[in-house]
Amino acid sequence: MSTQPPIAALTSRALIAISGEDWRSFLQNLLTQDVETLAPGEARFGALLNPQGRLLFDLFVIGRDDGGAWIDVERANRDALVLRLTMYRLRAKVAIAADDAPIFAAWDADPGPGWTPDPRLPALGWRGYGLSAAANVDESAYDAHRLTLGVPGPADWGVEKTYPIEANFDLLHGIDFKKGCFIGQETTSRMKRRGQIKNRMLPLTFDGAPPASGAELLNGERRAGEVLSSQGTRAMALVRLDRLEGDLTADGRQARAEKPEWLEDQH
Repeated sequence: MSTQPPIAALTSRALIAISGEDWRSFLQNLLTQDVETLAPGEARFGALLNPQGRLLFDLFVIGRDDGGAWIDVERANRDALVLRLTMYRLRAKVAIAADDAPIFAAWDADPGPGWTPDPRLPALGWRGYGLSAAANVDESAYDAHRLTLGVPGPADWGVEKTYPIEANFDLLHGIDFKKGCFIGQETTSRMKRRGQIKNRMLPLTFDGAPPASGAELLNGERRAGEVLSSQGTRAMALVRLDRLEGDLTADGRQARAEKPEWLEDQH
């Protein structure tokens, strides 16, 4: 007997349809992810950065059967991304338009044909685009699942504040360092070449509710990071990797930092 997976409608996300004969080269020159080899039905995780290499928009690019692509972006940022892409279009033969097809997430059990594996981490499950799916849990259940796996999300980025490597994009298949130029590439590549990354986003657990976003994380009396988003007794934080060991507190509450398995051997 097959198990029905949890399915959530991701109403916080929205789509942009990209088409036209130049769509691949257009996106290839802008995004952190390679789109030249993107196949129909495949999704790739990436970002559009500012010229200083900080996150503007996290996104997924999905190959469509009609030869174009969808961009899956935070709904609150869709209009801004359409405007930004239109500004970059210049003479490229590309059409850029909002698309209201629904976005779903499913996890824990294979939801069947038509779903796309989440490219960040197998345990995140699948994403569904334009499907006639029936949600059986709300989006907060998906966010709790994501946070349990230690994967940060848009609530953690801030506005042009975060470097993608600090948000683990390099470990979640969100940056292709072999693809050639993209906006913000110089800073991103330099951070990777340095080897050891000083700060990364990691989950924290608390006995009780976490402190508010922006709370300072301390190791003894030394600053060890900053609390970002939270849900239940867990929070995401940007932490200094050299200050994980010891007595961690935030807003006077004991905190425990976790290194997910997929990040365990990374620095």
